Formats: sequence, structure tokens, C-alpha cells
Amino acid sequence: MVIGTASVILVVTISLTSRDYILQQVEGIGSNIIFAYLVSAGPSTPTADADYIKMADVEAIRRELQPEIVAATGVMANFDHILIAGKEQDVKVIGTDDAYAAVRNIVISSGRFLDATDVASRGKVALLTDQLAQRMFGSSRAADNQVIRLFGLQFTVVGTFHEKVETFGQSEVERDTILIPITALRNFTPVERIDPLYVQVRSPEQVDRTAARVQQIVAGRHRPGANYRVDTLTAILNAAKNISLILSLVLILVSAITLVISGIGIMNIMLVTVTERTREIGVRLAVGASAREILLQFLTEAMMVSLTGGIIGILVGVAIPWSVSLFTDIRIPISPVAVVVAFGVSCMVGLVFGILPANRAAHLNPTEALRYE
Repeated sequence: MVIGTASVILVVTISLTSRDYILQQVEGIGSNIIFAYLVSAGPSTPTADADYIKMADVEAIRRELQPEIVAATGVMANFDHILIAGKEQDVKVIGTDDAYAAVRNIVISSGRFLDATDVASRGKVALLTDQLAQRMFGSSRAADNQVIRLFGLQFTVVGTFHEKVETFGQSEVERDTILIPITALRNFTPVERIDPLYVQVRSPEQVDRTAARVQQIVAGRHRPGANYRVDTLTAILNAAKNISLILSLVLILVSAITLVISGIGIMNIMLVTVTERTREIGVRLAVGASAREILLQFLTEAMMVSLTGGIIGILVGVAIPWSVSLFTDIRIPISPVAVVVAFGVSCMVGLVFGILPANRAAHLNPTEALRYE
């Protein structure tokens, strides 16, 4: 009973912790994010320069959706080779603006991020990923104010950064990535192509509606043959919640089986107890105890066994995650509902599996019970 009740609490705790972790990882990519990009210009129409999303599209979204969004930003990408540890290696160069850090939850490790002045003046400033700064200069702080050469020009490193949530190269930010103002990168890129365009919405309730407006604005500014994809994190979040729910149901089923086994154990113990106390039952019946009183006696005993095990199990189930939270930085939520459910289930198990032994004791024949050896 202790194991079964503790497992109910631990199962719910594991489920809540895993759900919160998954959602935190997904939301860490960016809060209420919409991203748009060109898919193709059509199956029979070649893609033209004008089909690509431009900075003018980003500005149009900022103007038209200003009340609904926190920020909008765009990303352009190119590649160059720089000297790392005495060898020339290719690195990814991303052009963006001052809104990118907030939209994409970029964490500044040292120095500062790009500001509006850098973008407006096409400043020769750059930020390095922490990994690249480590490889080039030994540490993030050592990279600050260093001068690197990109596209034949000198850029001053003003900071280092990393993503709040590791995307393992699945986003535009890779291990060796350099950020520079998008206005500066435009000079070294033959085609202006924003891929992707990011929009941060003020509230989750507005995400789907704003995504439709972004689709409408972008498509309306380009020729009809171009095909643009507008995605949100909502589908990913819903999938994560469904996975968590399925995991919870499976684990709860396992713990329910444990509780049923515990109940069968209690029933067997009480059946043995009835057999061993047959003479005691016969004496009580002989001196006037009713079948109801015998039934309540053994039912109460079964419930006491179940409740004792349930209470100890609750203490164990709460103590384990609490001790993990106490000795580590990991926050493990303990659900009060799980505690209440575990207590209620332990009561129900004692009641259900105690009925058969109690009923057998209540219906013993007094004469045969007194003769029982």
C-alpha cells in the first residue's frame, strides 16, 4: 500500500515535471512566436528576387500590426571564412536588428547586443556565439572589443551570446555564428532575402489571428504566384501537451495496477485474519454481537491497514521530490490534487478489498466458530 500510494504521487509529479520541462523548452525558443518564410513561387513558376520577404515587409508588419505585436524582426544569412586557431574556417554570418534578442530569447553572455544606432548607421559591430568566442579568444569576456575580419572589412566584437534554449543547430543560430546589423550584411549579399521573418505577439490568444494577418500582409505585398508559409509554436506546444498527457495516463495505469495488487494483498491478509480469529468471532456472536458489528469491525481494520499504508505512502511520495528540490536547483512541483487523490484511493482500496473478509466474518455460524480449533 505504501508503494502503491507513493507511486501515484510520484507518477503525477513526474508527469507535471516533464510537461513543464517540455513546455519550457518549447516556449524558450520565443514567447508567442510567429515565423514566416517563402516556400516557393509555384510549381511551374521560377522564384524571382521580388518573391523573397524583404525588410520592407518587416516594416509593413510593424506598422499595420503595432497594437497586436511586441516586435517584428527579420533574419538574413550569409557565410564567410575567418581565422580560427590558425586555420581559415567557414562561419555563418546572420544579419538582424535590435529586436532579435527579445523575440528569440537571446541571452547576452558578455558585452551588449545590437542597438538601433548600429542598425541605422550600418555599424561594423558583431556578436559571437559563446562557442565561437571560446575557440577564437579563449572565453566570452576575452572576445569583447576584439577586431575580426568579415567580408574584407574590420568588425568590432561588442558582445557574445547564446540561445536561452539549446536548439542544436535546428534554428538559424549554429555553433559558429556571428551576428551583425542586417543593414551591414545587406552590402555583402546579392539578394535581399529575409528567412525567416519573426513576429512576437502580445498574448497567446492573439497568435492564430495575428498569424493569419501576417500571411495576408506578406502575400499581399508580393505577386500571386509566390507561396509563403506562416507557422507558430502553438502546434508544437499542443503536441507536447498531448505527449505529456499520454505519458501521464500510462504511468497512472501502472500505479493503478500497483494499488490493485496492494488491495488484493490486504484482502488476503484479512481473510487469513478471519480464519485465525474464528473462535474470537464465535465468542462475540455468542455474547450478542450482531453480524453488522462484526462486519464493521473487520471493515474498519481493513481500512486502517489501507489508510496507514496510504499515509506513509503519501509522506514518501512527497518527501522524495521535496528532497530533490532541496538539494538541487531543479524545481519539482508537487500536486495537492495528487495527494488528495492518493488518500481517497487508499480509503477506497481498504473499503473495496475489505468487504469480502468482513462479510465472511459476519456470516460465520456461532456454534461452528466456537468449536473451531
